[in-house]
Formats: sequence, structure tokens, C-alpha cells
Amino acid sequence: MTDQPVTVLGIDIGGTKMAAAIVAADGEILTKDRIATPPGDADQVFAALGELIARVKGDTEPAAVGIGSAGPLDQEHGLVSPVNIAGWRNFPLVDRVRALVGDVPVRLGVDGHCFALGEFWTGAGRDVGSLLGIVVSTGVGAGIVVDGRPLLGQSGNAAHLGHVVVDLDGEACACGSYGCVETYASGPRMVARAKRRGWRSTEDVDAAVLSADAAAGDEIALSVFDDGAQALAAGIVATAVTVDLTTVVIGGGVAKAGPVLFDPVQRWVKRLAQLPFVADLTVQPAQLDNAGLIGAARLGWDLLPAATPSESALR
Repeated sequence: MTDQPVTVLGIDIGGTKMAAAIVAADGEILTKDRIATPPGDADQVFAALGELIARVKGDTEPAAVGIGSAGPLDQEHGLVSPVNIAGWRNFPLVDRVRALVGDVPVRLGVDGHCFALGEFWTGAGRDVGSLLGIVVSTGVGAGIVVDGRPLLGQSGNAAHLGHVVVDLDGEACACGSYGCVETYASGPRMVARAKRRGWRSTEDVDAAVLSADAAAGDEIALSVFDDGAQALAAGIVATAVTVDLTTVVIGGGVAKAGPVLFDPVQRWVKRLAQLPFVADLTVQPAQLDNAGLIGAARLGWDLLPAATPSESALR
């Protein structure tokens, strides 16, 4: 027997970074670390993840593991094929992690779902029953929590709000469709659109520069943010009227633009949300720096029997 408190290992995997943490029953991160996602083949990438897990875990024996990963993924079989990790295609992530950690329950989820779950558990949504969480960054990801549980869908890929079509005559999207929310609201697509309109067209700049110029009153930058906000609001309202929720939390790098993004999003949401049951739809910034990591751990906690100390943390 061990005197260690019951804990869960949370893992957050993306195209640019990998993070892991030991998380307590109340959502507190006890130890954590992160690394840049390395290049290389499947085994080289996983070897780096394995070293990260070993450092974070130390002598701890987590009772379960929750993994949030960029998708697409095959939740039933524990496979991942992240678009931005070329070495992983139908990679058996769940089995490989279980082999490292031991014979404990392991649950895999989309990183956007984990972001929403983290904010629901200990962040901006901790006082509500349901929410839509959105990450606006190099892409637009999302997750939905309904009555305290993540809405995963048949394949585990539900809530791909970034690929809701909001413009039938819109630009081509990387997913193969066109006019998706992501083509208007993601950081790189907003920068590209602004450059086509003459904003810093010869400079190597990113969405942070675009948001700074918008905050300073640059007309092109403001116009592009308004376009992105309108698309984002359309996706938000479409989701809200489908799922029947009123709380939206937005995080990610582009969300750091603050009022430059949130003011037009709120204005467009108010304009588009006309049905009575979404009239009080609210949009607010994320509160957590590690929402995806905490949400991944929550996936693990949800695997444990109610008799564990996690019971008080789960609604």
C-alpha cells in the first residue's frame, strides 16, 4: 500500500508543445513541465514525450491518465493523427502511454474538449452547468460541456467549431471545405487577409502585431478583426442554438488581443442571437493558463470510481 494521495496524470499534446502534470482531486497542479514538440518519426516524438512524463511523474503513481491531443483522433482505439505532428499517423498513443505509466485507466480527448473542460472545472465556467469553450490561435478549436460532462460525439471529435461553414462563398479551408470559421478568425488567416488589403504587406509579422495595430486604431487591422469576430460569433450562435447553452469562454493566443477581439465578438453575438433562449448568451475570456492540461486531467478523474477523493471535485 502507499500513503500517496490519489492523483491523476494529465497530458496536453499539440503541434508546438507537449505538457504534462500531476493533478490533485480539486484541480490543483502539483507538478508540471513542458517541452517543444520535437520533429522526427513516431518513436522519436514519443521518446521525448516519455521523458517528459517520467520527469513529471517521478515516484508518483497516478490512478489514471487523461490525454488531450490535437486531432483528428480515433477515441475508440486510442489513435491520434495530429495535423501538425507529421510523425504520428494512427499512432497508438493510449497504448504507448499506458505501457509507460502502468495498468491504469487512460482516456483520450481532443485538445479543444480539454480546454473547455478545464475552464468548466476550475476556470471561468466553474459556476455554470454547461459551456462552450473556444481556442482561437493558429486554428480555431472548441469543446462543449453539458451538465458537467464533455460532449464528445460518436467518434470523439465533436465541437469542431472552427470548421462550421459561415460563408458559402468563402475562402478555401485547410479541411477541404470553404468559408469555415477558421478561415476568418484564426491568427494566420487574419494576418494574411490584412496583408492582402495592404497592411504591412512586406513584413514578417504575426497576429500579435495585428492586434497591437488594431488597438492603436489601424483601420485595416480593425476591419480584419471585425471580420474574424463576425465569423466567430456566427459559429458561437449556431452552436448555442443547437446545444442550448448561454456561456462561452474564449482563450488562445489570438484571445490575448483583449477588447480588440471581444468587443466585436460580443457585438456580433448580440446581433445574431435573436431566439429567446440564447438572448442572454455571454462571451468571456478564459481564466486559466493551463486549461487544456487541467481538462485532460479531469478526463482521467472521470474514469475513477466515485469512492475516490475526486468525488468532491466532480459535479
